[in-house]
Amino acid sequence: MILQALTKHYEVLAEQGKVAESGWCQAKVSYALDIARDGSLLGIISLKQEETRGKKSVMVPCIMKVPEMVSRTAGVSANFLCDNSKYVLGIDEKGCNKRTQECFDAMKTRQLELLAHTDGRAAEAVRNFFLQWNPERAKENEDLAEKWEEVTGGGNLVFVTEDGYAHEDAEICRIWGQAVQTSSKEAEGVCMVTGRRTEIARIHSVIKGVPGAQSSGAALVSFNAPAFESYGKEQSYNAPVGKYAAFAYATALNYLLAPESHCSYRLGETMVVFWAESAREEYSKVFLDVFEPQESNQDVLKNVFENLQKGKSIDVEGIHLNAEEPFHILGLAPNAARLSVRFFYSDSFGNILENLRRHYKRMEIVKPKWEQEDCLGIWEMLSETINQKSKEKKPRENMGAAVFRAILADGKYPESLYGATMLRVRAEQGGVTRGRAAIIKAHLIRNYKNEWIKEGTFVALNEECNSPAYVLGREFAVLEKIQKEAAGVELNTTIKDRYFNAACATPASIFPILQKLSNSHLRKLEKKKIYFERMLIELQGKIVAGNQAQAAYPKRLSLEEQGMFILGYYHQVQKLYEKKEEK
Repeated sequence: MILQALTKHYEVLAEQGKVAESGWCQAKVSYALDIARDGSLLGIISLKQEETRGKKSVMVPCIMKVPEMVSRTAGVSANFLCDNSKYVLGIDEKGCNKRTQECFDAMKTRQLELLAHTDGRAAEAVRNFFLQWNPERAKENEDLAEKWEEVTGGGNLVFVTEDGYAHEDAEICRIWGQAVQTSSKEAEGVCMVTGRRTEIARIHSVIKGVPGAQSSGAALVSFNAPAFESYGKEQSYNAPVGKYAAFAYATALNYLLAPESHCSYRLGETMVVFWAESAREEYSKVFLDVFEPQESNQDVLKNVFENLQKGKSIDVEGIHLNAEEPFHILGLAPNAARLSVRFFYSDSFGNILENLRRHYKRMEIVKPKWEQEDCLGIWEMLSETINQKSKEKKPRENMGAAVFRAILADGKYPESLYGATMLRVRAEQGGVTRGRAAIIKAHLIRNYKNEWIKEGTFVALNEECNSPAYVLGREFAVLEKIQKEAAGVELNTTIKDRYFNAACATPASIFPILQKLSNSHLRKLEKKKIYFERMLIELQGKIVAGNQAQAAYPKRLSLEEQGMFILGYYHQVQKLYEKKEEK
């Protein structure tokens, strides 16, 4: 299903002229070798373009349509008219050696074979270049010697003649087209993507742009050991995909992963790519804005979600989007020389946005005045589970993909998210941030279906809630506030730093101690003493039966109840500081 969706997307992109047709590809090219008709090297032309990345301007290779490039691992295999310096010039940063000579010989043999029977001027210039070029004397060329480090830096090179780029010459394009069609057929079968009987691809094109994978590219479909083979079928014959489909899905995926496409996003170790079936970029842009909102687009998000709730059409900045448009989302992760599929999700664009709206509704919670974002993005959620003092600031492996998959399908959140959030709260001795409180609230609503927490409630302090765990969290916040007010100065250590974890897990053993401490703190207060006493009496009245205070506190709180405790603490803290923030 993944390959079928990508192949169909390629066909739509090809109709729109955004990708190369079969036999061609888009490649990054750094330099062009200016050659005369007799094959002499006249100079080296830089094709790099200036691009702004953040606050810096950098020079990057240009993207050119060139003959389809081969998939290389450790062997020697040459491309046609576009390759790196080892193949085109027979040199690397150290000069000419046995390996670079082998690469050059392979390149020379392929160019001469393909261009042997043509009298075109561009073809003649390329033939003459390979017939007379000597890699061992490369440094004798002044222009090449001057740009040696740049040319041998790994970028691709092409040829340019007096008539233009060699690979764009009409006669050479005709020859290459014939070569692609008459390539030797190794095996035929039924393509599992198109359903047609055709030539089966032995090796699939590599996918580039996935962080952590090999820089030269990684395979999505490949078999490299006998343990993966079946019925004597080797390599990619295990998964019979036709040459056309193999080219199509790889081309579409490489297009989506290109930075300029804006159809991909890195989520931890997972690279998420997404596309609408119509290939309209507006759908991808809106989706990216929705699942990773910024301060600048909060109003746009509100408008989209309000229209969804009211059953209206999706209009963003005057652009109408069809809610029934099929939309696909694919998560990929690096795995040595291959790619692992973390998830693949397909649904209508409207349903996906609706599931995201439900998620943000569950995550809605009162926030401090200094925070401007109403919706926390998925990466911001995952950041709440990370120790910000650690060197590698990334969430647990696979957790990002699991969370994203649950949100897209409106399913239950992974338990690893709740556990990691609770762990960070305990590790920081009550480090209850807005994001962590929102995660706990959303998890309790969706996973536990707690009788006290329902969708639309507990955005802010719920004074009607009589859940013992929730009320205990509120009481702890009040006791902490009393201690701070009694001190009159900023404290380095409060009861939260010493008792929060124990109070959250075993309240019966801690709260009697906290009450004794609060009595001494209340004596130091004057005007606010009655205010805090009334508040404590009200809270204790919800959980204390008679005068047996210690017996009324639960001995232990379950993991679910600990979440309620933290939620109550966070809500009460926001309420206590509400007036101060407004002031």
